Amino acid sequence: MGEYQVFILIFLASLALAAGLGLFIIPLARKLGIVDQPNKERKIHIKPTPLMGGLAIFFAFFIVLYFIRNLILSGNLETGHWLGFFLGGLVLMIGGILDDKYNLSPLKQLLFPLLAAILVVAGGVEIQKISNPLGGFLNMGALEIPLFTWNGVVRSFVIISDTIIILWLMGMMYTTKLLDGVDGLVSGMVAIGAFIIFLFTMTTQYFQPDIGVASLALAGAAIGFLILNWHPAKIFLGDGGSLFLGYALGVLAIISGGKIAIALLIMGIPIMDVAWTIGRRLRAGKNPFKFADRQHLHFRVLDLGLTQRQTVLIYYGIAAVFGLSALFLQSLGKLIAVGAMVCLMLFIVLVFAYIEKHNGK
Repeated sequence: MGEYQVFILIFLASLALAAGLGLFIIPLARKLGIVDQPNKERKIHIKPTPLMGGLAIFFAFFIVLYFIRNLILSGNLETGHWLGFFLGGLVLMIGGILDDKYNLSPLKQLLFPLLAAILVVAGGVEIQKISNPLGGFLNMGALEIPLFTWNGVVRSFVIISDTIIILWLMGMMYTTKLLDGVDGLVSGMVAIGAFIIFLFTMTTQYFQPDIGVASLALAGAAIGFLILNWHPAKIFLGDGGSLFLGYALGVLAIISGGKIAIALLIMGIPIMDVAWTIGRRLRAGKNPFKFADRQHLHFRVLDLGLTQRQTVLIYYGIAAVFGLSALFLQSLGKLIAVGAMVCLMLFIVLVFAYIEKHNGK
Protein backbone atom coordinates (compact mmCIF):
# COMPACT_ATOMS: atom_id res chain seq x y z
CA MET A 1 0.00 0.00 0.00
CA GLY A 2 1.40 3.40 -0.98
CA GLU A 3 2.08 6.25 1.43
CA TYR A 4 -0.84 8.37 0.23
CA GLN A 5 -3.21 5.41 0.42
CA VAL A 6 -2.16 4.90 4.06
CA PHE A 7 -2.87 8.56 4.82
CA ILE A 8 -6.31 8.36 3.21
CA LEU A 9 -7.13 5.15 5.08
CA ILE A 10 -6.10 6.66 8.45
CA PHE A 11 -8.17 9.77 7.81
CA LEU A 12 -11.27 7.87 6.66
CA ALA A 13 -11.03 5.31 9.46
CA SER A 14 -10.93 8.08 12.09
CA LEU A 15 -13.78 9.93 10.39
CA ALA A 16 -16.00 6.86 10.13
CA LEU A 17 -15.29 5.75 13.70
CA ALA A 18 -16.06 9.18 15.16
CA ALA A 19 -19.30 9.50 13.19
CA GLY A 20 -20.37 5.95 14.05
CA LEU A 21 -19.55 6.30 17.73
CA GLY A 22 -21.33 9.65 17.79
CA LEU A 23 -24.52 8.01 16.51
CA PHE A 24 -24.21 5.41 19.29
CA ILE A 25 -23.57 8.04 22.00
CA ILE A 26 -26.63 10.16 21.11
CA PRO A 27 -29.22 7.70 22.56
CA LEU A 28 -26.80 6.70 25.35
CA ALA A 29 -26.50 10.30 26.54
CA ARG A 30 -30.28 10.70 26.47
CA LYS A 31 -30.70 7.51 28.48
CA LEU A 32 -28.17 8.71 31.09
CA GLY A 33 -29.81 12.13 31.25
CA ILE A 34 -26.62 13.89 30.10
CA VAL A 35 -28.38 16.44 27.92
CA ASP A 36 -27.83 20.17 27.47
CA GLN A 37 -31.05 22.04 28.21
CA PRO A 38 -31.63 25.40 26.47
CA ASN A 39 -32.49 27.17 29.72
CA LYS A 40 -29.71 29.72 30.15
CA GLU A 41 -28.90 33.07 28.55
CA ARG A 42 -25.88 31.81 26.62
CA LYS A 43 -27.64 28.67 25.36
CA ILE A 44 -28.54 29.40 21.75
CA HIS A 45 -29.90 25.96 20.82
CA ILE A 46 -33.67 25.56 20.95
CA LYS A 47 -34.09 21.92 21.99
CA PRO A 48 -32.42 19.55 24.48
CA THR A 49 -29.23 18.19 22.89
CA PRO A 50 -27.15 15.19 24.03
CA LEU A 51 -23.67 15.83 25.41
CA MET A 52 -20.71 13.39 25.71
CA GLY A 53 -19.82 13.80 22.03
CA GLY A 54 -16.17 14.18 22.91
CA LEU A 55 -16.10 10.45 23.69
CA ALA A 56 -16.57 9.73 19.98
CA ILE A 57 -13.49 11.78 19.07
CA PHE A 58 -11.43 10.44 21.96
CA PHE A 59 -12.07 6.77 21.19
CA ALA A 60 -11.85 7.16 17.41
CA PHE A 61 -8.51 8.96 17.73
CA PHE A 62 -6.85 6.52 20.12
CA ILE A 63 -8.30 3.39 18.51
CA VAL A 64 -6.75 4.44 15.20
CA LEU A 65 -3.47 5.30 16.95
CA TYR A 66 -3.42 1.81 18.47
CA PHE A 67 -3.75 0.14 15.08
CA ILE A 68 -1.01 2.35 13.59
CA ARG A 69 1.23 2.09 16.66
CA ASN A 70 4.16 0.96 14.51
CA LEU A 71 3.93 4.25 12.61
CA ILE A 72 3.63 6.53 15.64
CA LEU A 73 6.57 4.76 17.31
CA SER A 74 8.78 5.04 14.23
CA GLY A 75 10.25 8.40 15.28
CA ASN A 76 11.70 9.81 18.48
CA LEU A 77 8.58 9.33 20.60
CA GLU A 78 8.31 6.34 22.91
CA THR A 79 5.36 4.38 24.30
CA GLY A 80 5.48 6.44 27.51
CA HIS A 81 4.88 9.68 25.60
CA TRP A 82 1.75 8.33 23.94
CA LEU A 83 0.60 6.66 27.18
CA GLY A 84 0.80 9.98 29.04
CA PHE A 85 -1.15 11.59 26.18
CA PHE A 86 -3.83 8.87 26.38
CA LEU A 87 -4.15 8.91 30.18
CA GLY A 88 -4.48 12.69 30.20
CA GLY A 89 -7.27 12.46 27.63
CA LEU A 90 -8.99 9.75 29.66
CA VAL A 91 -8.93 11.99 32.73
CA LEU A 92 -10.57 14.76 30.69
CA MET A 93 -13.30 12.38 29.51
CA ILE A 94 -14.07 11.24 33.06
CA GLY A 95 -14.08 14.78 34.42
CA GLY A 96 -16.16 16.01 31.49
CA ILE A 97 -18.88 13.40 31.98
CA LEU A 98 -19.03 14.18 35.71
CA ASP A 99 -19.33 17.90 34.96
CA ASP A 100 -21.97 17.39 32.27
CA LYS A 101 -23.99 15.25 34.69
CA TYR A 102 -23.48 17.05 38.00
CA ASN A 103 -22.41 20.59 37.01
CA LEU A 104 -19.19 20.66 39.06
CA SER A 105 -17.85 23.86 40.62
CA PRO A 106 -15.15 25.77 38.66
CA LEU A 107 -12.47 24.61 41.13
CA LYS A 108 -13.38 20.94 40.72
CA GLN A 109 -13.53 21.39 36.93
CA LEU A 110 -10.00 22.81 37.01
CA LEU A 111 -8.53 19.67 38.63
CA PHE A 112 -9.12 17.42 35.61
CA PRO A 113 -7.35 19.53 32.93
CA LEU A 114 -4.52 20.24 35.38
CA LEU A 115 -4.04 16.51 36.01
CA ALA A 116 -4.19 15.85 32.26
CA ALA A 117 -1.39 18.35 31.63
CA ILE A 118 0.71 16.85 34.43
CA LEU A 119 0.26 13.35 32.95
CA VAL A 120 1.66 14.56 29.62
CA VAL A 121 4.75 15.85 31.42
CA ALA A 122 4.99 12.65 33.48
CA GLY A 123 4.92 10.66 30.23
CA GLY A 124 8.18 12.31 29.25
CA VAL A 125 7.00 14.97 26.80
CA GLU A 126 9.29 17.98 26.94
CA ILE A 127 10.45 21.02 25.01
CA GLN A 128 14.21 20.82 24.62
CA LYS A 129 14.61 24.06 22.69
CA ILE A 130 12.63 26.71 20.85
CA SER A 131 13.61 28.85 17.92
CA ASN A 132 14.86 32.33 18.71
CA PRO A 133 13.27 34.81 16.26
CA LEU A 134 16.58 36.68 16.25
CA GLY A 135 18.51 33.52 15.39
CA GLY A 136 19.59 30.28 17.03
CA PHE A 137 17.70 28.44 19.77
CA LEU A 138 16.71 28.92 23.40
CA ASN A 139 17.47 25.95 25.71
CA MET A 140 14.38 24.91 27.69
CA GLY A 141 15.86 21.92 29.51
CA ALA A 142 18.70 23.48 31.47
CA LEU A 143 17.19 23.34 34.99
CA GLU A 144 16.02 19.98 36.36
CA ILE A 145 14.83 18.64 39.71
CA PRO A 146 15.14 14.80 39.97
CA LEU A 147 11.91 13.23 41.25
CA PHE A 148 12.04 9.42 40.97
CA THR A 149 13.43 6.51 38.94
CA TRP A 150 11.13 4.40 36.77
CA ASN A 151 12.35 1.44 34.67
CA GLY A 152 15.90 2.59 35.22
CA VAL A 153 15.18 6.08 33.92
CA VAL A 154 15.43 9.11 36.21
CA ARG A 155 12.30 11.25 35.94
CA SER A 156 12.87 14.92 36.65
CA PHE A 157 10.83 18.10 36.78
CA VAL A 158 12.36 20.25 34.05
CA ILE A 159 11.49 23.65 35.45
CA ILE A 160 11.24 25.77 32.29
CA SER A 161 10.03 23.10 29.85
CA ASP A 162 7.44 21.46 32.12
CA THR A 163 6.06 24.77 33.34
CA ILE A 164 5.63 26.01 29.76
CA ILE A 165 3.94 22.74 28.73
CA ILE A 166 1.47 22.80 31.63
CA LEU A 167 0.60 26.48 31.10
CA TRP A 168 0.34 25.98 27.34
CA LEU A 169 -1.98 22.99 27.63
CA MET A 170 -4.16 24.69 30.24
CA GLY A 171 -4.43 27.71 27.95
CA MET A 172 -5.35 25.57 24.94
CA MET A 173 -7.90 23.55 26.89
CA TYR A 174 -9.67 26.59 28.29
CA THR A 175 -9.55 28.27 24.89
CA THR A 176 -11.53 25.47 23.25
CA LYS A 177 -13.78 25.21 26.31
CA LEU A 178 -14.65 28.88 25.92
CA LEU A 179 -14.97 28.61 22.14
CA ASP A 180 -17.56 25.84 22.35
CA GLY A 181 -20.62 28.03 22.07
CA VAL A 182 -21.59 27.67 18.40
CA ASP A 183 -22.35 24.45 16.52
CA GLY A 184 -19.31 23.03 14.77
CA LEU A 185 -16.90 25.77 15.81
CA VAL A 186 -14.44 23.87 18.02
CA SER A 187 -14.42 20.61 16.07
CA GLY A 188 -13.88 22.43 12.78
CA MET A 189 -11.15 24.70 14.12
CA VAL A 190 -9.23 21.79 15.61
CA ALA A 191 -9.64 19.78 12.40
CA ILE A 192 -8.03 22.67 10.50
CA GLY A 193 -5.25 22.91 13.07
CA ALA A 194 -4.53 19.18 13.04
CA PHE A 195 -4.48 19.08 9.23
CA ILE A 196 -2.03 22.00 9.08
CA ILE A 197 0.27 20.23 11.57
CA PHE A 198 0.02 17.15 9.31
CA LEU A 199 1.10 19.24 6.31
CA PHE A 200 3.90 20.83 8.33
CA THR A 201 5.29 17.48 9.51
CA MET A 202 5.24 16.15 5.93
CA THR A 203 7.55 18.89 4.63
CA THR A 204 11.12 17.91 3.82
CA GLN A 205 12.61 20.30 6.37
CA TYR A 206 10.52 19.09 9.34
CA PHE A 207 9.71 15.53 8.21
CA GLN A 208 8.00 13.73 11.13
CA PRO A 209 5.63 11.09 9.73
CA ASP A 210 4.85 9.72 13.19
CA ILE A 211 3.38 13.07 14.29
CA GLY A 212 1.85 13.55 10.85
CA VAL A 213 -0.29 10.40 10.94
CA ALA A 214 -1.42 11.17 14.51
CA SER A 215 -2.44 14.68 13.43
CA LEU A 216 -4.29 13.25 10.44
CA ALA A 217 -6.14 10.84 12.75
CA LEU A 218 -7.21 13.76 14.95
CA ALA A 219 -8.35 15.75 11.90
CA GLY A 220 -10.41 12.79 10.68
CA ALA A 221 -12.00 12.21 14.09
CA ALA A 222 -12.88 15.90 14.44
CA ILE A 223 -14.47 16.03 10.98
CA GLY A 224 -16.35 12.78 11.62
CA PHE A 225 -17.86 14.37 14.71
CA LEU A 226 -18.45 17.64 12.83
CA ILE A 227 -20.90 15.78 10.58
CA LEU A 228 -23.14 15.38 13.63
CA ASN A 229 -22.18 18.70 15.24
CA TRP A 230 -22.82 20.94 12.20
CA HIS A 231 -25.74 23.32 12.73
CA PRO A 232 -28.30 22.26 13.76
CA ALA A 233 -26.22 19.98 15.97
CA LYS A 234 -27.48 16.50 16.81
CA ILE A 235 -24.90 16.18 19.62
CA PHE A 236 -22.54 18.48 21.54
CA LEU A 237 -18.94 17.90 22.56
CA GLY A 238 -19.66 18.26 26.26
CA ASP A 239 -17.12 19.62 28.72
CA GLY A 240 -14.72 16.72 28.25
CA GLY A 241 -14.81 16.95 24.47
CA SER A 242 -14.24 20.70 24.31
CA LEU A 243 -11.27 20.34 26.68
CA PHE A 244 -9.90 17.26 24.88
CA LEU A 245 -9.73 18.92 21.47
CA GLY A 246 -7.67 21.83 22.81
CA TYR A 247 -5.54 19.38 24.78
CA ALA A 248 -4.90 17.12 21.77
CA LEU A 249 -4.00 19.99 19.46
CA GLY A 250 -1.76 21.47 22.15
CA VAL A 251 0.08 18.18 22.69
CA LEU A 252 0.59 17.66 18.94
CA ALA A 253 2.01 21.17 18.65
CA ILE A 254 4.57 20.32 21.34
CA ILE A 255 5.61 16.85 20.21
CA SER A 256 5.99 18.07 16.63
CA GLY A 257 9.06 19.93 17.85
CA GLY A 258 7.67 22.74 19.98
CA LYS A 259 5.77 24.28 17.05
CA ILE A 260 3.63 26.36 19.39
CA ALA A 261 3.72 29.30 16.95
CA ILE A 262 1.68 27.28 14.45
CA ALA A 263 -1.06 26.53 16.99
CA LEU A 264 -0.99 30.18 18.07
CA LEU A 265 -1.63 31.29 14.51
CA ILE A 266 -4.46 28.78 14.09
CA MET A 267 -6.14 29.45 17.45
CA GLY A 268 -4.93 33.02 17.93
CA ILE A 269 -8.29 34.81 17.81
CA PRO A 270 -9.95 32.44 20.33
CA ILE A 271 -6.87 32.58 22.59
CA MET A 272 -6.98 36.38 22.63
CA ASP A 273 -10.73 36.21 23.25
CA VAL A 274 -9.94 34.19 26.40
CA ALA A 275 -7.45 36.85 27.52
CA TRP A 276 -9.99 39.57 26.75
CA THR A 277 -12.68 37.72 28.73
CA ILE A 278 -10.43 37.13 31.75
CA GLY A 279 -9.33 40.78 31.80
CA ARG A 280 -12.89 42.04 31.43
CA ARG A 281 -14.15 39.88 34.27
CA LEU A 282 -11.28 40.72 36.59
CA ARG A 283 -11.97 44.44 36.06
CA ALA A 284 -15.62 43.79 36.93
CA GLY A 285 -14.62 41.85 40.08
CA LYS A 286 -16.06 38.58 38.74
CA ASN A 287 -14.69 35.04 38.66
CA PRO A 288 -12.83 34.86 35.31
CA PHE A 289 -13.24 31.09 35.06
CA LYS A 290 -17.03 31.03 34.92
CA PHE A 291 -17.55 31.05 31.17
CA ALA A 292 -21.29 31.73 31.19
CA ASP A 293 -22.11 34.98 29.42
CA ARG A 294 -22.74 36.22 25.90
CA GLN A 295 -19.80 38.62 25.70
CA HIS A 296 -17.48 36.22 23.89
CA LEU A 297 -16.49 37.12 20.36
CA HIS A 298 -18.50 34.42 18.61
CA PHE A 299 -21.68 35.55 20.40
CA ARG A 300 -21.00 39.17 19.43
CA VAL A 301 -20.63 38.10 15.80
CA LEU A 302 -23.96 36.27 16.03
CA ASP A 303 -25.54 39.40 17.52
CA LEU A 304 -24.57 41.28 14.34
CA GLY A 305 -27.11 39.13 12.53
CA LEU A 306 -24.89 36.40 11.11
CA THR A 307 -26.04 32.79 11.25
CA GLN A 308 -24.19 30.09 13.18
CA ARG A 309 -22.88 28.61 9.93
CA GLN A 310 -21.64 31.99 8.70
CA THR A 311 -19.94 32.64 12.04
CA VAL A 312 -18.04 29.35 12.05
CA LEU A 313 -16.99 29.80 8.43
CA ILE A 314 -15.44 33.19 9.31
CA TYR A 315 -13.49 31.52 12.12
CA TYR A 316 -12.46 28.69 9.79
CA GLY A 317 -11.23 31.18 7.20
CA ILE A 318 -9.09 33.14 9.67
CA ALA A 319 -7.62 29.94 11.13
CA ALA A 320 -6.82 28.52 7.68
CA VAL A 321 -5.19 31.72 6.37
CA PHE A 322 -2.99 32.32 9.40
CA GLY A 323 -2.28 28.61 9.92
CA LEU A 324 -1.25 27.96 6.32
CA SER A 325 0.96 31.04 6.39
CA ALA A 326 3.09 29.24 9.00
CA LEU A 327 4.07 26.67 6.35
CA PHE A 328 5.90 29.37 4.40
CA LEU A 329 7.31 31.56 7.20
CA GLN A 330 10.47 31.30 9.24
CA SER A 331 10.61 32.12 12.97
CA LEU A 332 10.70 35.91 12.53
CA GLY A 333 7.95 35.75 9.92
CA LYS A 334 5.73 33.75 12.27
CA LEU A 335 6.34 36.33 14.99
CA ILE A 336 5.25 39.07 12.58
CA ALA A 337 2.16 37.04 11.67
CA VAL A 338 1.29 36.67 15.36
CA GLY A 339 1.68 40.45 15.69
CA ALA A 340 -0.66 40.94 12.73
CA MET A 341 -3.22 38.69 14.43
CA VAL A 342 -2.95 40.74 17.65
CA CYS A 343 -3.60 43.89 15.61
CA LEU A 344 -6.61 42.21 13.98
CA MET A 345 -8.02 41.27 17.38
CA LEU A 346 -7.52 44.81 18.71
CA PHE A 347 -9.32 46.15 15.64
CA ILE A 348 -12.22 43.76 16.25
CA VAL A 349 -12.43 44.81 19.93
CA LEU A 350 -12.50 48.49 18.94
CA VAL A 351 -15.22 47.85 16.34
CA PHE A 352 -17.45 46.09 18.87
CA ALA A 353 -16.75 48.79 21.48
CA TYR A 354 -17.88 51.41 18.95
CA ILE A 355 -21.00 49.41 18.08
CA GLU A 356 -21.93 49.04 21.77
CA LYS A 357 -21.38 52.74 22.39
CA HIS A 358 -23.37 53.68 19.29
CA ASN A 359 -26.23 51.42 20.40
CA GLY A 360 -26.12 52.82 23.93
CA LYS A 361 -25.17 49.52 25.62
